[in-house]
Amino acid sequence: MHPLVRWFHQLGSPPYFDRFAARWAPWCHGIGAVTMAVALWLALFRIPADYQQGDAFRILYVHVPMAWMSMAVYLGMAIYAAIALVWRIKLAEILAMACAPIGALYTAVTLATGSIWGKPMWGTWWDWDPRLTTELLLLFLYLGVIGLYAAIEDRRQAARAAGFLAVVGVVLLPIIKFSVTWWNSLHQGSTISLTGPSHMDASMQLPLWLMVIGTHVWFVGALLARARADNLRREAGKAWIAETA
Repeated sequence: MHPLVRWFHQLGSPPYFDRFAARWAPWCHGIGAVTMAVALWLALFRIPADYQQGDAFRILYVHVPMAWMSMAVYLGMAIYAAIALVWRIKLAEILAMACAPIGALYTAVTLATGSIWGKPMWGTWWDWDPRLTTELLLLFLYLGVIGLYAAIEDRRQAARAAGFLAVVGVVLLPIIKFSVTWWNSLHQGSTISLTGPSHMDASMQLPLWLMVIGTHVWFVGALLARARADNLRREAGKAWIAETA
């Protein structure tokens, strides 16, 4: 068996995953937090004000990475949930359910920073703009997954029911992505593009990409920590738990 395949098989073992998560979650939290702090410092003190939006544009360095993560985490949750539904892999269930609170946090921050940014740009805290409305629906989907998982006592059944909702809800992601092009929208188009031209000067992009890296690394740490806690709750009473206590 290939070493990488063997490692994935080992990772599915509750004791092995517990050791793996306990080791790497703090590192990911620390590296992610430091990277985000550096990105914020650069965004606030080293990048000049925008020639049109002034200092208000600086919230972009939080808003955009959080918006990207709100959708990326949901996609990851749906993939884990689909794997769990098809192959009944317990760790996939745990990881899918661990994604939901983190993704909900990213989405809530996206909505909050979008409202703060919208006030000076649009003259209002909230508008039922297609992008804002669909992002709010994404938050409701996250909360629905969290609520459904908490409402059913049997953890395996709860994960399957909530996972099915996560898989069905993935259809919202392309609607969020293309809402600014499909409908008339107050929301501006993409500022940064990985496949096409970007509307931000290259000298102003470093804090953004550092924040993107930081949010991803912090997410991995948060995912491992939450999944480890759920794994320990499910495995309570097993012999290996007593051995590691």
